[in-house]
Amino acid sequence: MSTSLSPNTQAILLLTAPLIAGRRDASIELLKPGEYKKLARFLRDKQREPADLLVPGAGNLLLECQQLVGSDRLKNLLARGFLLSQAVDRWQTRAIWVLSRADAEYPRRLKTRLKEEAPSVIYGCGDIALLDSGGLSIIGSRDVDDSLIEYTQSVGRLVAKAKHTVISGGARGIDQAAMRGALEAGGKVTGVLADSLERTAMNREHRNFLLDGQMILISPYDPSAGFNVGNAMQRNKLIYALADAALVINSDANKGGTWAGAVEQLERLHLVPVYIRSTGEKSNGLEALRQKGAMQWPNPDSEETLDAALTLQERSENSNQDQLALATAKEPILEYTAENERPVEKPVDVCPPIAIHLTPAEELFAKVRSLLHKMDTPKNDSEVAAELDVSKAQAKEWLQRLVKEGVLEKVSKPVRYISTSASGRLF
Repeated sequence: MSTSLSPNTQAILLLTAPLIAGRRDASIELLKPGEYKKLARFLRDKQREPADLLVPGAGNLLLECQQLVGSDRLKNLLARGFLLSQAVDRWQTRAIWVLSRADAEYPRRLKTRLKEEAPSVIYGCGDIALLDSGGLSIIGSRDVDDSLIEYTQSVGRLVAKAKHTVISGGARGIDQAAMRGALEAGGKVTGVLADSLERTAMNREHRNFLLDGQMILISPYDPSAGFNVGNAMQRNKLIYALADAALVINSDANKGGTWAGAVEQLERLHLVPVYIRSTGEKSNGLEALRQKGAMQWPNPDSEETLDAALTLQERSENSNQDQLALATAKEPILEYTAENERPVEKPVDVCPPIAIHLTPAEELFAKVRSLLHKMDTPKNDSEVAAELDVSKAQAKEWLQRLVKEGVLEKVSKPVRYISTSASGRLF
């Protein structure tokens, strides 16, 4: 894709990015994520864009924004144009692109699933189309034994064979094993990095995969940024948001990034089904995740059974009982022998597929979701009720549910609803 920046992306970078390639002015405090979120919401409510802060005659708008951020601070941040040009030159020579939430190419999965928690800017290298392809997130600890590395690679190979994408964090251990297995089988991978995007993208081992369209590397942090524990924790939600399902291979209990990311998904975000490894050596961390609602991985051995695992959808916001029912079903068990430390399959019953039957109300709502997802002009709840020939209260209930699912976006002044596929005003 083009490495040129849209005006909105330029403004967002000036306000929020450290621009490490240039000489940072430590006296100018960047907008924190929470500050930028409030500013973006303020601009959207006024039918304005971040780029409007850069145009000649933006003084009045800057004054209006000072109730959120001091106008002098905004002016100083927006005046970093030379530093931005230096950074852009460096990124372009390394084929690194930058997108903001205001860009049409910004991954739809991140915007609709994470909403205002989606990073305002993402940096990347590779084919951006992979970011909306879904797939399986494979997650686990850095320090694991060879048997788990081999097991993870086998899962990555199966995902590749089934023409799905592996999404992982790019760290050593489980992350890299999953990506390696998929790539060696001719599959595609998405690496969501917490640091060092520039260095990783320039790695000779990765360049051919990036050029051939097998790999994409992205990060919500400056391409030259070093490792930071907080950044690693925050990027976990992106790994889940880009996937259709997630598999946790190994985790400590009550500590570490793998644990924190899985718990956040199970208890708060509920974006995708979360599986845990169900073979080999027991893990206290995995057992604790199962008790929080994670499902036992059914150990698919074919493209069809993998597809079934990836297309399992939660029937409601509180689906822990359904998940636990699946977790207790019978499944293949692999035992590790002392002689060769390789898994040996025991002939036990395979977990049967789950049949999900929709109630009439759920079938009706599915049709409503399909219709309103195509709504490309803003409408209020009365207009939607009239079009669907239902009560205003029923229309409002459906609209609120679809906003929560990320199918619709609610805009204010006046209150209206529009499909997220037609709305591009979440900066």
